[in-house]
Amino acid sequence: MGVERKPEFFEGKDIKIGIIGCGYVGLPLALRFADVGQRVTGFDLDQFKVDKLNAGESYIQHIPATKIREHVQGKRFAATTDFSRLRDMDAILICVPTPLDERREPDLSYVEQTAKSIAPHLQRDQLIVLESTTYPGTTEELVQPILEQGSLRCPVVKGEGGGNVKPDYYLAFSPEREDPGNKQFGLAQIPKVVGGVNAPSGRAAAALYAQIVSRVVTVSCTRAAEMSKLLENIFRCVNIALVNELKQLCLRMDLDIWEIIDSAASKPFGFMPFYPGPGLGGHCIPVDPFYLSWKAREYDFSTRFIELAGEINTAMPYHVVDSVAAALNERRKSLKGSKILLLGVAYKKDVDDLRESPALKLLELLTARGARVEYNDPYFPALFKMRHYDFSDLRSVELTPTHLADYDCVLIATDHSTYDYAAIVRHADLVVDTRNATRNVKQHREKIVPC
Repeated sequence: MGVERKPEFFEGKDIKIGIIGCGYVGLPLALRFADVGQRVTGFDLDQFKVDKLNAGESYIQHIPATKIREHVQGKRFAATTDFSRLRDMDAILICVPTPLDERREPDLSYVEQTAKSIAPHLQRDQLIVLESTTYPGTTEELVQPILEQGSLRCPVVKGEGGGNVKPDYYLAFSPEREDPGNKQFGLAQIPKVVGGVNAPSGRAAAALYAQIVSRVVTVSCTRAAEMSKLLENIFRCVNIALVNELKQLCLRMDLDIWEIIDSAASKPFGFMPFYPGPGLGGHCIPVDPFYLSWKAREYDFSTRFIELAGEINTAMPYHVVDSVAAALNERRKSLKGSKILLLGVAYKKDVDDLRESPALKLLELLTARGARVEYNDPYFPALFKMRHYDFSDLRSVELTPTHLADYDCVLIATDHSTYDYAAIVRHADLVVDTRNATRNVKQHREKIVPC
């Protein structure tokens, strides 16, 4: 390309950045780089997304169209399906999904195909960064060999000992830390962990990200950066499993787990509150621990804490369905044939994100046991075919007093702030609450079953 890019090059302005994957991770990242004046191209296989973006429109609820339109009109952001344009980029950031397959093993097909899309267009001194959450070793063991099917090489040298290495291109891993809907901590406020396959790669990636985040934390290698992200989410997964197990014990002991957590959280040190629910959701916590437990088997190591936590959290939707059946039984009704309204299908409150939502598993389990299930979610007027589920025949029903009274049970799966819980309890015959959403409802509490 005629321009020598040393690591310091990536501190500069007017850098051409390509971001592969224009979803919940890639799109906020692209807009953040555009905010600081860089020229960003979003690459995606989905022509619908590309067309929407180039028209200045948004398909993600918490990302305003005005922000996209500002950068499209200012020629700081555009989207394309033409991956040959990768050769014109100074830096390429990979933000594609890393789900689990049907056997709950890592599915790295998106990462692999993305690396294959980059390889024919890889240029000298380009910076390639993988952001997709994965097991330690993915950058070096999967991405790098694909990129180096041509003549360019990026030697793997851990730590500053590789400071004198002169790679043909730069390769690093920097885990995404996006939390959709979090108004307190946006991308700019969250420190960025960066690890390169060698010191120049780490410096190049750190220089680039330092332009958009509050702080860059550089670690010794890509494997350390990959493990760092897994530790963050495994920590949450294990602690959520703990309170999910304690919730079931407290139900048997006629204790309120929410009251107990809140009282424990009054301690100013040594305790961090986690909260139970109907199961894990989102793109990270239900998935990431299994990436590490799968990789650990390569080293003849059993990650018992992780696997136990996974078992507990995976079992939570089954516990909820059993609780619904028991609550109906108390009212001389069977689950089979009962009409159930599921409130909320998003994986957490106030977001339009269905990824790994436990509500989808609840829909599947309740339907399999003969219940007639409908749903309401203000963020999803209709459902569609997904990776593991197909509810494309379902539409969000209206929440009217007449409709609510028509159901045998209202099951709260997602505690959206827009719901009027007092009205829901008033008009419903039975409410099974998995989120403690009805805690402030004072009347008709005999209708509420905690779960």
